[in-house]
Amino acid sequence: MAGDKASAGDRRIIGANGLAALIGALAGRGYTVIGPTVRDGAIVYEEISGADSLPAGWTDEQEAGTYRLKRRSDDAVFGYAVGVQSWKRYLHQPLLTLWKARRDGKKVTLDDSRPEAPRYAFLGVRACELNAISIQDRVFIGGEFIDRAYQTRREGVFVVAVNCGQAAATCFCTSMGTGPAVEDDHDLALTEIVGDGRHMFLVEIGSDAGADVMSGIDSEVASRSEIDEASAIVERTAGSMKRTLDREGARDLLTANLENARWDDVAERCLACANCTMVCPTCFCSTVEDVSDLSGEEAERRRRWDSCFTMDFSYMAGGALRSSTKARYRQWLTHKLSTWFDQFGTSGCVGCGRCIAWCPVGIDITEEVAAIAASDDRLKESTK
Repeated sequence: MAGDKASAGDRRIIGANGLAALIGALAGRGYTVIGPTVRDGAIVYEEISGADSLPAGWTDEQEAGTYRLKRRSDDAVFGYAVGVQSWKRYLHQPLLTLWKARRDGKKVTLDDSRPEAPRYAFLGVRACELNAISIQDRVFIGGEFIDRAYQTRREGVFVVAVNCGQAAATCFCTSMGTGPAVEDDHDLALTEIVGDGRHMFLVEIGSDAGADVMSGIDSEVASRSEIDEASAIVERTAGSMKRTLDREGARDLLTANLENARWDDVAERCLACANCTMVCPTCFCSTVEDVSDLSGEEAERRRRWDSCFTMDFSYMAGGALRSSTKARYRQWLTHKLSTWFDQFGTSGCVGCGRCIAWCPVGIDITEEVAAIAASDDRLKESTK
């Protein structure tokens, strides 16, 4: 019930009205609530003002080179796999102004101030996406050099995670150890239970901040049967995944097969369009550009997303280091699944499947790794 003292570790039950109250409570605490909504025939993460903005009754169909929405037979709010884009666009901005300069006569003034970062509340973060945020934390704020722009946006983010009630055909988070169950790094975690005339959410409180928010929302203590039902939903989702990838084996496999014939095969199909890197929740490549207005009175330096698939990304004084599509695809996949371990102690892939769905020609990284493994002479020798 409202006003009950909630604590981290508690499990509560709220109804559809409770979800609306949760969004209102977060907004009332000064958070900009970012959640899933339907726009342009897709589920995207944008600022929402209430529960009416959520994609109730919608689901997604994803396959290699395929994404489409369709109606569900119920009013599930989180009855889809993952949104088109990832949460990284709110933490690692697609375009960031580093500084501005203005010339007034002979005087030039520099301004490197930045607007105050918003206080975000992310609603609907999946387990694979939580792991992706954790990976980007290692990249931007986990080492000697700190990205202040990322840090200021990351600090104080309130996370309402969601346990997956269904998987897309492109999902393989079970292989990567990143889902579908939410485990850490959240304030609240929801499991949606819908059917048989019921529509409710089991809420797992993961932090003191989450407990404070839940203390003002009508809820009931979850029963053992409700907890077991929520766990069964996640287990069923995990069991439904068809794609797999050998997370640990890929590390050595790819670096030992840099001249494998499969790289030529995939290069004939790859368009080097960079879609995979744009939708990936962990890719972080960027470039810096200087621009000025037509009068020459104002200029600014910007950082914007880039991709290792673009020709100019590896350009140096002597030319591009990776001038072929083969070289660029190989660089992306070996970094993502192999040398990322050397840099950050983990794989750079969380198994969300976005790169598969949004590749125009349907290139599937699980298929590519399996094909290289099948042609690996080392593995052939070990099985004799």
